[in-house]
Amino acid sequence: MLDQVKLAFFRFAAGGWIPARWFEPGLPVETERAARTGHLKLEVVSHCWNYGHFLVYQLSSLVLFPPKKLDVTMTVFYSPEDEKTSELLAWFGRQSVPGVTWNWQPVRKQELFRRGIGRNRAALATKADWVWFTDCDLMFRDACLDTLAEALQGRRDALLFPEEERTTDLLAENNPMLQAGTREPQVLDIETISFTSRKIAKATGPLQIAHGDVCRAVGYCRNIALYQKPVESFAKCHEDRAFRWLLRSQGEPVELPGVYRIRHVAKGRYSGSEARSRFRTWLRVWQSRWRDWRQGRSS
Repeated sequence: MLDQVKLAFFRFAAGGWIPARWFEPGLPVETERAARTGHLKLEVVSHCWNYGHFLVYQLSSLVLFPPKKLDVTMTVFYSPEDEKTSELLAWFGRQSVPGVTWNWQPVRKQELFRRGIGRNRAALATKADWVWFTDCDLMFRDACLDTLAEALQGRRDALLFPEEERTTDLLAENNPMLQAGTREPQVLDIETISFTSRKIAKATGPLQIAHGDVCRAVGYCRNIALYQKPVESFAKCHEDRAFRWLLRSQGEPVELPGVYRIRHVAKGRYSGSEARSRFRTWLRVWQSRWRDWRQGRSS
């Protein structure tokens, strides 16, 4: 009950009703952040629980479209209890990709279920110039990362985001694209014709590109104990919004090609009763249709 009260409080606070400095006074001002140029380092931070059939496309995108203008550390938080994901990571870990370093981070599933825990650990420990916090259903195709390398030159912004992404409709589990990801570990590509463009208005959970100096200084909601507390089932990612609040920024848009994301009906990361699962699926479909309708009206 107390955690629910805290959750409600921080959701209210992240709406801007409470000064962020009360909970994060250590945010470096812009002049204290390095304006790095040249061949940059980017860390991509993802996490996976029962989503290996999505993660395979993310990892494959780095193999198929390796970056040339920056170095990428691909960090994935996972639980060894998820055997399929463990097998997938072991296979990709044996693949040598120029400009890419694999970094697998095994954690207890209770820690994985609170996404802010892994993001905070990665943020505080990163050696990169920039950190892209994302989800395992997002891909970096075509010239995505090399264009990002050019866009990051000399910037000191706390938070950036791609101004556009290309997404599928909500796919059912029997969709051929998802079924292909359940087979033996391999490099998989997608048919881009099934993706449509969507404009992005702020740095949402899978599209948060944060300055490395900011990450090392403040982590990811490091001072909010609730968002660093392990849980027994996957927690909704309210910390994404809190992170923007603590950084005093909704993010600045950058024009990037090749940002693709697979949208899907089923939430394999959730556990619980069948009735609860059906309700979550219905709610997810309704929310997606509502967002699509609003986007259509505003375009």
